[in-house]
Amino acid sequence: QVQLVESGGGLVQAGGSLRLSCAASGRTFSSNAMGWFRQAPGKEREFVAAVAWSVDNTAYADSVKGRFTISRDHAKNTVYLQMMSLRPEDTAVYYCAADGVSRGWYSRPSVAVSAYDYWGQGTQVTVSS
Repeated sequence: QVQLVESGGGLVQAGGSLRLSCAASGRTFSSNAMGWFRQAPGKEREFVAAVAWSVDNTAYADSVKGRFTISRDHAKNTVYLQMMSLRPEDTAVYYCAADGVSRGWYSRPSVAVSAYDYWGQGTQVTVSS
């Protein structure tokens, strides 16, 4: 059974930092894209960041570019999201996701919710002003 388990969420003041982790089990995703999405109350789930098979092949939402960094450890089947200079508008439940299909070394990671087949349960991030 495939599981994605997020950790690292919490309450932080504006300007602070958090590091989210997502550990996958049940299968390896080393050759698959993995990503982070978030959902605030009353809003749709939105793309935050994604990383492809090649760790240098990443994508970011404009709202987090320059503040968030996604990375992955193939050996640990884990993806991370380092969040800095957090803002109140970053408050949301953050979800880890994995693409069930390996799309090749040079493929760009998708930013679409529908492209990801496996999802974690989410971790709450709250940024106070």
